[in-house]
Amino acid sequence: MTEPPPPAPCLPYGDHPDQVANLHLPAGEDRPWPCVVLLHGGFWRMGWDRTLMTSLAIDLARRGLACWNVEYRRVGQEGGGWPGTFEDVAAAIDLLAERDEIDPSRVATCGHSAGGHLALWLAARNGLADGAPGGRPRIRPVLAVAQAGVCDLEQGWSDTLGHGAVEGLLHVSPQDAPARYATTSPAALAPLGVPQLLVHGTEDDIVPVSQSLLHAVRDPEAEVVEVHGADHFDVIDPGHASWQLVAERLVSTLLRPS
Repeated sequence: MTEPPPPAPCLPYGDHPDQVANLHLPAGEDRPWPCVVLLHGGFWRMGWDRTLMTSLAIDLARRGLACWNVEYRRVGQEGGGWPGTFEDVAAAIDLLAERDEIDPSRVATCGHSAGGHLALWLAARNGLADGAPGGRPRIRPVLAVAQAGVCDLEQGWSDTLGHGAVEGLLHVSPQDAPARYATTSPAALAPLGVPQLLVHGTEDDIVPVSQSLLHAVRDPEAEVVEVHGADHFDVIDPGHASWQLVAERLVSTLLRPS
């Protein structure tokens, strides 16, 4: 029987109560471990939190991967949205460079829905100009996974995804602040320079599968897996075939012999 992973402490990466993450480590002492940064969805708004991803973190820890399950300031609370949400996830991933338990050369990002957008954005940070939220990255992900991800913020604004969630995040329309969208939308930043796995259910009625399909047209390193019959939340069900695919890709990428 596989030894269960130890409890995951809640650790701060900033001063705000929501600038925290749970560090899930595998059992044993085979450190430093490769790490998956998990980013929850919820259209960047309050009401959803990192507990959406806890079962996935536990599953990955049992497979031998550390997980950094990140909370961040969200729209509806002070500091949430532009630029605070971006600054938070950047600070959270960069803190891994200081953790002795983690191998900073073997880090992947994985996010669901709005968290999928943030996972892709973190992978693109190395190509951002100076002055972008979060500054120069200390961690460069080797893989980014978006589960039902929002890949194109301008299209999301046009489609009024989440009843105006994109404008809530960036506080402005793309017509009024095109540079802000160009700095934060994976579609505008493509190619990201990092391999990407985009997993999306064909029956997703919250974030359309076209968000992933069109992103893959823009970025040759983006692979799309359409999960037939799956909805928006099936992709974060640890018992669903779509999660098994993601977990196996993360393991094969991060635990690949050097």
